[in-house]
Formats: sequence, structure tokens, C-alpha cells
Amino acid sequence: MNGITIGITCGDINGIGLETVLKALLLKKAGQQFRLVIYGSTKVVAYHKNIITPENIQFFSISTPEEAQPGRINIVNCWTDNVNITLGKPTDVSGKCAYLALERAVNDLKAGNIDALVTAPIHKKAMQMAGFPFVGHTEYITQALGNKESLMLLVSDDLRVGLVTGHLPLREVPDAINTKKVYRKILILSETLKVDFGINKPTIAVLGLNPHAGDEGAIGNEEETIIRPAIEQAKENGVLAYGPYPADGFFGSGMFRKFDAVLAMYHDQGLAPFKTLGFGEGVNYTAGLSAVRTSPDHGTAYDIAGKGEADETSFIRALYLAADIVRNRNEYIEMRANSLEISKRKTLVSETGEDEEVIEVPEE
Repeated sequence: MNGITIGITCGDINGIGLETVLKALLLKKAGQQFRLVIYGSTKVVAYHKNIITPENIQFFSISTPEEAQPGRINIVNCWTDNVNITLGKPTDVSGKCAYLALERAVNDLKAGNIDALVTAPIHKKAMQMAGFPFVGHTEYITQALGNKESLMLLVSDDLRVGLVTGHLPLREVPDAINTKKVYRKILILSETLKVDFGINKPTIAVLGLNPHAGDEGAIGNEEETIIRPAIEQAKENGVLAYGPYPADGFFGSGMFRKFDAVLAMYHDQGLAPFKTLGFGEGVNYTAGLSAVRTSPDHGTAYDIAGKGEADETSFIRALYLAADIVRNRNEYIEMRANSLEISKRKTLVSETGEDEEVIEVPEE
């Protein structure tokens, strides 16, 4: 873990993002064993530091993540101009700063200069004002890393909820759901549970789209024409997927505890129960990417920005989940490499008929 470098974007400078980051790092001493790099501005970070403590704290300005040292606040300056901080309001300035920090951090993530990225919250209106051409973090990072598709996955100690559709107006959801898409999301979820969370044979519950999962077609047929075929296709390929389940009673009855993860059809179907069960303690993880990205499960919280009231718990969890996934991925790759090597040796021994002789096979 000592060798892990984690980038942290400043998010919207008018929100609570940097407050939660600094509370976690300064007050809770989180992440002391990692090299942590904040993408933003030393001046803006110092401004938010004064909200939580009058203590004189040294920040270290660096040019690249390679210069970062464990146990200190390393900052990559993504802009040099003085900027106006207007706490509690979306502005083109706050959107531009968040955009610049995100762009620089994702470039370093793509280049392998950092092992994982934790993104502080952005405000979609402010990002639009700054010319950000994406709905949110997930869509931007997915394209920037060159991945065709990803999965928004909310994670807590007791629950993992993935989404077939993300930041999409509700009226557009039904047309955005098809069997191929649901099937792909099931596969991404199954793979991330294995690789990123270390679950050997994960079980997945898939929710329906309509009330009561359509009541056998009485109030909608998407369950039978779209969702169930995707589940059956996943099963044929060895995935332990079940459903579709009615969403209304699934969480309240505790049914979710019988599965390793739940796949919801749309944003609020999954996030409303998730945040009800564990608000402020969850983590947003973008599954299916070639690199690791997490974020707190809350937004910019403009209503409490600058008041020192923000809770840093979700950010701390996002930080450690990112590190855990980096470790799990490395272990998974190592185990597969070892298994392949053993398989090669056994094959050669079998072919020669010499049970006691193990022939070393050089790496290709």
C-alpha cells in the first residue's frame, strides 16, 4: 500500500468538496500511508483550510505526481490565476476550475502517473457554464480513458447498487433500456465483483423497470421482453444473475442482503434506497474502466458550503476503497499469472509423461 499514489480532484471550489478532503487528511489523518496528490490550487486549498482550522499548515506544490511524498499535502496547481470563490453558488469560474483539475488528473490517471483517482463533487450547472460537454464525471472519464462503457456502482458496507442508465431524464429511460445493454451491464457488474472486490462467485439481483415488475405484463412488458432475456443470456455465460425483482419491496424487505450486488434500471430506483440505507457513508465507484475512480456519494451541498458542517466520512471511504481496489486488481492479475504458469507446467509434464519432472516455461 505504501507505493500507491492517489489523485484527488478539488471539485467545485464553491462547494464542500475541499472541506471534506482537508478534514479527512488534516483532522482524521486519513491516507497517511499513501502518496496523495490534490489537483487544484494551493491558494484555493488554503482558503478552504481556513474554514476548518486556523492552524498554519504547510502545503507542498509539485509539478508531477512522481514528486509527491507520503504523509503530506501535495498539490498540483492546475491554474495560476487568482479566482473568485463564491461559496454556495454555481459559477462559470467554479465550473472552469473543476474542469481544469479533472482534465489534468485524468490525463495523469490515463498515463499511469497515479494509481487511482478520487473526485470531489462537481455541480452540473457550473460545469455547463464552463463549457463542459458531458453530463457528469462518469461519462467524461469513461470516454477519456478510451473505454466504450462503464457502470455507476454505489458501494457501502452492506450494499452495492449498479445502474443500467445513469444521469438521464426519467422520460428517456424506457427507450434507453434494451436487452443488449442490460446484458452488458450485468457482465460488467459480475466482472468488477470478481476482480475489484475479490468475490469468487458473485450473485446479482436485477430489478424490474415497472411497478411490481410489470405484474406479468399487466402494467408493462419490459420485464419479459427486455430484462428477463438479458438475465437468461447472462446465466448461459456462467453469471449468477436473478430476477427481475419488483423494486418497491426489494430493499425494505431486506432481500438485497441475499445478493452481492443489485442492478437497478435507472438512477433514482437504485440511489434513493441506497442513500436511505446509508447516506453519507457510501462511495460512488465507476466500474468497468481500465483505471480506478471513486467519489463520495454526496454532491456539492451548497447550502452548507463554508460553514464547517460537511461530513468527511464518505470521502474517507472513497479514498480507502480506491486503494483497496488497486490492491485487489493487482492481486487478481498476479493470481491469474501464477495459475497460467502452473497450468503451462502441468501441461508439459503431462505431455512428457514424467510426473515428477516440472519443466520451467519462460515468459513470452
